[in-house]
Amino acid sequence: MKTKMIKLSVIAVFGVLLMGCTKDFDEINTNPNASADAPITNILAYCIRYTCDTYFDAWADMNEPSTYGGHLAKKQYIDEARYVTRSTVVANNWHYLYITMNNVRDVRNRAAEEGLSNMENVAKIWEAVIMQLGTDRWRDLPYSEAIGLDQGIVAPKYDTQEQIYPALMDLLKEAADGLSAGGTDDLGIGDVLFFGDTDAWLRLANSLRLRMAMRIANVNPTMAKQVAEEITGNPSKYPLITENSQNAFFWWPGTSPYYEPWADDFRTRDDHCVSDILVNVLKDLNDPRLPVYAQPNGYGEYEGCEIGGPDAITTGHLMKYSLIGPRFREDLAGFSPIFRAAETHFHLAEAAARGWNVRVSAQDAYEAGVTASLDENGVADQAAAYLAGDAAFDGTLDQIYLQEWICLFKQGMETWSLYRKTGIPTTHHIASSMEECGYTGHNTPPLRYPYPLVEGTLNGANSAGSMSDVNDELWGKQMWFDTRTGVN
Repeated sequence: MKTKMIKLSVIAVFGVLLMGCTKDFDEINTNPNASADAPITNILAYCIRYTCDTYFDAWADMNEPSTYGGHLAKKQYIDEARYVTRSTVVANNWHYLYITMNNVRDVRNRAAEEGLSNMENVAKIWEAVIMQLGTDRWRDLPYSEAIGLDQGIVAPKYDTQEQIYPALMDLLKEAADGLSAGGTDDLGIGDVLFFGDTDAWLRLANSLRLRMAMRIANVNPTMAKQVAEEITGNPSKYPLITENSQNAFFWWPGTSPYYEPWADDFRTRDDHCVSDILVNVLKDLNDPRLPVYAQPNGYGEYEGCEIGGPDAITTGHLMKYSLIGPRFREDLAGFSPIFRAAETHFHLAEAAARGWNVRVSAQDAYEAGVTASLDENGVADQAAAYLAGDAAFDGTLDQIYLQEWICLFKQGMETWSLYRKTGIPTTHHIASSMEECGYTGHNTPPLRYPYPLVEGTLNGANSAGSMSDVNDELWGKQMWFDTRTGVN
């Protein structure tokens, strides 16, 4: 009943949002960065929904990041899985990022002007969410000058990922400190993620900051250690998402037009299945999540599809490969995952394994992460046996990374980023049919994403250096956090 009421509330919010953003359309304020006179809470709802609608759908997630990261494969129309991009999709992903940035910055500015500290801090958190998605996709991109039309900035400079990551972590700390200090303003009906629970937003801010710190642990361990120990050293001020009841999942109403994107895609298309990489890892571990992540094929077996392989399209392929499990693909009222509890525990396990003081042992944190993931997927009753058997802690970072990679199902960008940082799972590989698409000499799945062509036209002076770092669209200069050697 509670879930039903929440979803009805979300539907009502989106209805108000549509009316609030279209009323008196021909009389809107002409400030190039403003969102007219729509209530600020409505704009917050738009930012949350639009991010989940555009960055967690088939085009921005399933076709590319989730295949680059090794979780999904395409069994038909496989161009993206073998690294052929579509210029319109690239341009759209860039457009979605900055449309959302424009709106979330409007929320920040208006909240600051009106003394709405809770709303301002929530907007800072969501800005970090979307800009991490952006920099992990493109690496260097406009941030500090990105939303500056009212200041006469029509060609923003490009910031490096080395600048963006620390800036976002600082922004998250500001938001966490502000929320910890306490605000009096109500977030309103537009908080369609946590429904006005500022403690939940505080946990998300700290969890995102810890995620980003651990992402750069190989390239800047000093900064990463300082952030991790600061957060864990003051749990009352910097609480984390540690239980599945605290997960930052955006739950879709499930009524037209607000369908969960993966399931919405499945209403009319059936292009995706689980990859051979993921299925084989789960089989090797006798992992109880296999029947949740994947469905048996037409022969009653779990069979993953090679990502971008020449045999992906075969006669009878609908019977041959395992489709995505119904929990993730067939629930129109399903979820888009921003952050899940298991992530926190694996980040703490990695920090502890590095010898940092995060007030938990690596083994305890690892086992908590595995248990949280199994619980999220409805197989918690098998956690004890799994941890005593094939998933027994062996003290290595690679094992922690592998279990984190497994837990991130349906978070394509995070899966891809984790692989680029760690090279785990080691069984991941380039598409064997890649050379058919004109690419040669590469030994790893994509390192990055191509820039939209329009950037070279409209912002050529600022984009030229970053665009020159790209090779064959998807390779070239590695992410800042990608310290692997010998990959190209």
